[in-house]
Amino acid sequence: MHTIHWQKSTYSGDGSNCVYVAVLSDGTIRLRESDEPDAILATTRAGLHELIRSLKTHPFIRSA
Repeated sequence: MHTIHWQKSTYSGDGSNCVYVAVLSDGTIRLRESDEPDAILATTRAGLHELIRSLKTHPFIRSA
């Protein structure tokens, strides 16, 4: 089993609720959030690009 080297997103700042990203040797991308480190999202470069584009186009709105 290979060690995953996580990097904190520069958009996370210094607070909690940080997003971490890792790129594996096969090119797949892993994402996790600091509050749920065992929940890992796996995607491709194209999938991540589409997610970011979609979030910029249709921002997530959290209800109280």
